Amino acid sequence: MLEKQQEETVMRLAGKVAIISGAASGMGAATARRFGREGASVVVADMLEADGKAVADSIVKAGGKAMFMLLDVTDEAGWKKVVDATVAAYGKLDILVNNAGISGSATNDMLNTELWHRVMAVNSTGVFLGTAAAVPYMQKNGGGSIVNLSSISGVVGQTMVHMSYNASKGAVRTLTKSTAVQFGKDNIRCNSVHPGLMPPMRTSGATADPVVREKMLKSVPMGRNGEVDEVANAILFLASDEASYVTGTELFVDGGYLAM
Repeated sequence: MLEKQQEETVMRLAGKVAIISGAASGMGAATARRFGREGASVVVADMLEADGKAVADSIVKAGGKAMFMLLDVTDEAGWKKVVDATVAAYGKLDILVNNAGISGSATNDMLNTELWHRVMAVNSTGVFLGTAAAVPYMQKNGGGSIVNLSSISGVVGQTMVHMSYNASKGAVRTLTKSTAVQFGKDNIRCNSVHPGLMPPMRTSGATADPVVREKMLKSVPMGRNGEVDEVANAILFLASDEASYVTGTELFVDGGYLAM
């Protein structure tokens, strides 16, 4: 019994160093806190300075290691600064979680070109820039794990969201596979997580409407919203050594939505 208890208390990310983009709120914050509890040194990267610092502080107060860094994921130089600072502070980089993203449901104009460029820049180009900044350090370190946040919206088309959201999340889905194939020889794994109906994002529009969400729930076999901690658990598995032979795959956290 004692041995079993000791095994259950082993931290799954002990000694690991992780960067999580968009970690000031929602799924990113939940993942950062979970990583902290599992022994990782966590870099909370976000544009929301006050909220991001609060997340990092909460990890430290709970006995973990964390720091906040300001990051606009569309800024290539900003990514380099964050990755360089992470390695300078903690000596290496083991895990990158490309979580930052914005919603495409805050407009009624589904042909809005400006929104197309903005959503694609954050949701897909931001993932590429983070990957490009992290991979060289992971190669030097002998490997690493990249987890990209896609969505059920990256697999199917939908109403009430701008086409850029589906397109950007679809791009993340295939970028993940390309990364896994190109850098598998370096022991760098890359997988995508596809959340379903979750609590509304800060940038959500139509999908934050309770009436709309009630209709959307009818397409979810489990009949409820997902929780951010449920996504964090999926990310944790893929980031950890427990998934050491898992790469290029998709993990759906959607209550059965895509099984319909």
